[in-house]
Amino acid sequence: MAIREILTYPDRVLRQHARPAVDPASDEVRQLVQDLADTMYDAPGVGLAAPQIGVLLRVAVTDTRWREEDESPDLKVWINPEISRREGEAVFEEGCLSVPGIYEEIKRAASITASWYDMEGNRHTADFEGFSAVALQHEFDHLDGRLFIDLLPPIRRQLLKKRLRKQKKQQMQST
Repeated sequence: MAIREILTYPDRVLRQHARPAVDPASDEVRQLVQDLADTMYDAPGVGLAAPQIGVLLRVAVTDTRWREEDESPDLKVWINPEISRREGEAVFEEGCLSVPGIYEEIKRAASITASWYDMEGNRHTADFEGFSAVALQHEFDHLDGRLFIDLLPPIRRQLLKKRLRKQKKQQMQST
């Protein structure tokens, strides 16, 4: 079990584009997936992307069910994911392990089609809707250096970013 540090805004790594994982079945990717899962469940969260722990590879994990009552963990692994279709509109309250303590109503596509590789190197394509679609868009955005706060109206986004930078500065001064 390896719990990794989750980077928080305004860390510059969160704004970088991740590169494709060359071999989804490699030991490096398997260890990364295990670290992501351990860190996500410990945090606790419903998703985590590799850039959030400082690894610039296109790898993410999600489990949108494990915190529901009477549900056991259902880890999903997304290697080199791509979204090929976005339709409709949905608004969900989102939070992020890299933007702690902030929850905002965010508008995203209500349904998507995504393609990805599993840890054996097999390619998959499937449709997702509702909370699953929103969670995947959120995590896949991390792979392109985007945060959910980037989807807020400009004035709200600027106020929030200013507050987050101030909090981070205070945190650093107190350590």
